[in-house]
Amino acid sequence: MAMQVNGNYEHSRTDYAERVKEKQAAERAEKAKEAEKAAEEKKSGRLSEPQDEYISSEKSGKKPMGLYRVGRDGNGNRKIFFDDPKADHADGKDDRSGESEDGKGQKVSGDSQGRPAEKCVTNTDKVDREIKKLKEKKQQLEQQIQSASGDEKKIRELEKKLAQVENELSQKDNDTYRRQNASVSE
Repeated sequence: MAMQVNGNYEHSRTDYAERVKEKQAAERAEKAKEAEKAAEEKKSGRLSEPQDEYISSEKSGKKPMGLYRVGRDGNGNRKIFFDDPKADHADGKDDRSGESEDGKGQKVSGDSQGRPAEKCVTNTDKVDREIKKLKEKKQQLEQQIQSASGDEKKIRELEKKLAQVENELSQKDNDTYRRQNASVSE
C-alpha cells in the first residue's frame, strides 16, 4: 500500500507562530491595562489591597504592653526577659540593660509571675553503660569469630549473634534513645 504525504509544511508552521505572537501581544496589552489601572488607583488614593503599616506607640497614643529582650541569667545562659512598663522602679531608673546599680548582672530566680525557677537534671549514665556493654559484647564476638576459624557452624552462630548486637547497638547509640531513656530528677 502506498501512502502520499502532502508536502505543504510551511503553511502550518507559520500559522502556529502567528497565533503565538498574537496571544503574547494580547497578554502584554492586558498587563499594560492592569498596570495603568493600578497606577490610577494609587494616584486617587485608594488601593485595591489593604497593606500593613507600622504605627509607633507614640503616634497611636497607646502605651506599650511591654518589651521582650534576650539577656543572660545568673548562670550565663540565654534567657528572654520581659520588661513590664507597669512595674514600679523605686529609683526611677530603667533597668533594661540587665545590670543593677553595682554593675553585676541581675539574678534570675523565677519567671515573670514570681514563681521560683525549677532546676532539672538529666542523667544518661545508665544508657551510656548499656551502650558500653553492647560495644564490649560486639568486640568479644568479633574476637571469637576470628579465633574459631575451623568450625563453620560456630562461626555462623557467632555471626548471627554479632548481627543482633550490631542491630541493637545501632538502635540505642543515638541522641534520641539517650533522651528517651535518660533519668530526669528535679
